[in-house]
Amino acid sequence: MQPRTTGSVRDMRPAEAYTLSTGDKLRVIVFGQDTLSNIYQVDASGRISMPLIGAVPVGGLTTADAGSAIEGKLKAGYIREPKVTVEIDTYRPFFILGEVTTSGQFAYVNGMTVQTAVAIAGGFSARANRDNVELTRRTARGMQTAEVPITYQVRPGDTIVIKERWF
Repeated sequence: MQPRTTGSVRDMRPAEAYTLSTGDKLRVIVFGQDTLSNIYQVDASGRISMPLIGAVPVGGLTTADAGSAIEGKLKAGYIREPKVTVEIDTYRPFFILGEVTTSGQFAYVNGMTVQTAVAIAGGFSARANRDNVELTRRTARGMQTAEVPITYQVRPGDTIVIKERWF
């Protein structure tokens, strides 16, 4: 496990392309091969397991790169010219803790902000700091934690901590 470091909001800007990780569910479509087309969940080791080709490492890849990896394995002795499309079926959840009505794990909604996440968790408690929150995100440099405004964009897998305000 990599050490948790404190970063700035700049360090945690959303990457250009979404990368796959544990908990994502992928819709894999292999054209002309209905028995291979299905929904697969990325496991704890960052892989999906498909018939014929077995485990395919997809953790850290984009959906396009995952499609290419699957095509490569299928081309190696199973299908002559495979055409594969990979889409996100369900994003991995986000987590919210602290001064909210119901803390826990929740389904990610595309385009959500911290404010939306708080609403999903039942709203702020009476003692919540409503201006800034602590957000932890896995980045290329490891786990990064920063204080962000409530309008900040949340990504799948983020952990949000709503702190108590001091009057």
